[in-house]
Amino acid sequence: MVTRSRSCYRSVLRRPRTVSAALTTASCGWCAAVSQNVSRSRSSESWRRKRPPRWPVWSRICWSDIADRVAATPAKMKTMTTVRPALLLGPAQPDDPDFRYATGMAIETAVYLRPQNGGDLLVVPRLELERARQEASAAAILERGELGWTEQRDAFASWTDTALRLLRREGVTSVRVSPRLAAACYEGLRAAGIELSIEAQLFQRERRRKSPAEAVAIRSAQEAAEIACVEVIRHLGRASTGAGGVLELSGRPVTSERLMAVAQAALNERGHATPEMIVAGAPGCAVPHHRGSGPIQSGGPVIIDIFPRGLASGYHGDLTRTVVPGEIAPTVQRMHEACVEALRAACAGLRAGANGRDLHREACRLLVDRGYGTTTPDFEGRQEGPVLTHSLGHGVGLEVHEEPQLRNLDYELAAGDVVTVEPGLYRPGLGGVRVEDTGMVTEAGFENFTSLPYSLRPEDYL
Repeated sequence: MVTRSRSCYRSVLRRPRTVSAALTTASCGWCAAVSQNVSRSRSSESWRRKRPPRWPVWSRICWSDIADRVAATPAKMKTMTTVRPALLLGPAQPDDPDFRYATGMAIETAVYLRPQNGGDLLVVPRLELERARQEASAAAILERGELGWTEQRDAFASWTDTALRLLRREGVTSVRVSPRLAAACYEGLRAAGIELSIEAQLFQRERRRKSPAEAVAIRSAQEAAEIACVEVIRHLGRASTGAGGVLELSGRPVTSERLMAVAQAALNERGHATPEMIVAGAPGCAVPHHRGSGPIQSGGPVIIDIFPRGLASGYHGDLTRTVVPGEIAPTVQRMHEACVEALRAACAGLRAGANGRDLHREACRLLVDRGYGTTTPDFEGRQEGPVLTHSLGHGVGLEVHEEPQLRNLDYELAAGDVVTVEPGLYRPGLGGVRVEDTGMVTEAGFENFTSLPYSLRPEDYL
């Protein structure tokens, strides 16, 4: 659990009302009592006993903490420049991460304006008004009818008109916009005389530095991913080998689709979900992002990559393990050992001030020294064998892939970055192996949010 905190979180229980705040080192008797109760209720499973303290209730995220950080952003901006245009946002999708970061809520259609002098405004449809009042962090929330909403067949035109009315009411003629803004809205605003500038790095710096509340939400998602992963492995471990080497359980073939359904159910029970995941058996798992389909073969590696999102928080976790149901081939065992060694070496090197490029190259060097190849220039190694074909890792937050990156590019890491470390090796015809942990970069090192073992044997997880 990340313990740095401004004060007792009991004082900031707001938006949404059903969401409670993260408990840190308690500053009042009430929080201390709850903390002790949570600690006593932990699971007795062996791999859970090794976990650092955490808050397993998925909804324990303090949106007010995030809102305070966002609200403070204009003041920071003013120290960097004397004049900066207002910020205008519209959700590019129902769960647009930048829009959610700015407003504290996910919504399909809305307009958000942060003028130069602060006092941000959010315009929403009538059906979303009450929810916005409960969840959103904006200083003022307007129903679109207050701005003279006109229904049109073209929804983009309707919302562009609404944005124009808001800008004119506030006397704003120049705005910054997200690169995600719909082209139709951009062109409509420009045609009406609004000066627009695309903020290519919008919120990237702010979103990288995770607050204690954000860290709790990511931990919760990672815990849900672990539980779902163990359920998949449990089914693989209970299966028997049937005709043609196909795994069977309860008289039916064990398929990727069946295992994905098991994982999704486990996630849903904990308030998390993912539109897709990877449960891929051999030889298909030789393609890193092959989702998996059809029956699972005994004796081949199975890559399980689960990256759930909290339904209330919007924050992701990301976890990968590889297991082999049945006899483990020596080639697969050596590949797995090399990947685990690369992961541990990278985790040991993660700290504020380290560079993602150096960590990626060091992982490539280690794999090449073990007789494998990579696709990174100057670290090609042995291309005819198993090869690492992707980067070492990436940031995680409101998006499952975000800044910073652990790849062959210059990314200096900072305290508060949450990143994955996921080395993998793949060989067509054989399959692949990959292991992945997620955790937070600190001044002292790497706080790993992941506690599952690294093993190819299903029984080691159960």
